[in-house]
Amino acid sequence: MYFYDSTYSLVIIAAVLTMAVQAYMTSTFNKYQRVESKSGINAYQAASMILTGSGINNVQVGHVAGNLTDHYAPTKKELNLSDATYNSRSIASIGVAAHECGHAIQDHKRMFLLNFQMSIIPIVNFASRLSIPVIIIGIILGMMNLTQLGIILFGVTLFYQLVTLPIEFNASHNAITVLREQGIMDESELYGVKKVLTAAALTYVAGAASTMLQMLRFIMIANNSRRRN
Repeated sequence: MYFYDSTYSLVIIAAVLTMAVQAYMTSTFNKYQRVESKSGINAYQAASMILTGSGINNVQVGHVAGNLTDHYAPTKKELNLSDATYNSRSIASIGVAAHECGHAIQDHKRMFLLNFQMSIIPIVNFASRLSIPVIIIGIILGMMNLTQLGIILFGVTLFYQLVTLPIEFNASHNAITVLREQGIMDESELYGVKKVLTAAALTYVAGAASTMLQMLRFIMIANNSRRRN
């Protein structure tokens, strides 16, 4: 009863926003995935060049299954490129690889926000598992203190996503900088890379906005429940 009311419109807005941004990301990536880099190198080679050129010799470039599952693992010093990226010579794939190199550069420079993000992951995982069950139990039992605790726990996830945003923006900035400085791409190619990385960044913005809308919904449901009681 509590989860099918007027506040459900916030869930719909969040879902539509997420799907729209994801569709834009996919469309943009696919567009520039068809444009081959003038250098003729693939994403794996580009990543290796960027890391070496940035003085990073302790990061291994590997291959991970999936589509756009590219990621950098700071604890393992591994930069993993997905099936869609690894051997591709497109400016989209090289841009994605450069973005992950941007994270490796952050790690190499010991960026505070990246280290902070990594340090709070266990807390975020714990809070995210408990938040919704605690909120639901609190509302059903009419225990506002428990509901508020659940909302606070849910807020930890939002906080994590907000911390992630400047890290992702900075990684994209690093990517553009090294691609330009190392002469891997010219300005016309970098225009496409910027489009791809901007679209990718929007997925993180949409994720944070979606979480914010969900949190607002829980607050509204809690307030409605308190008035009824």
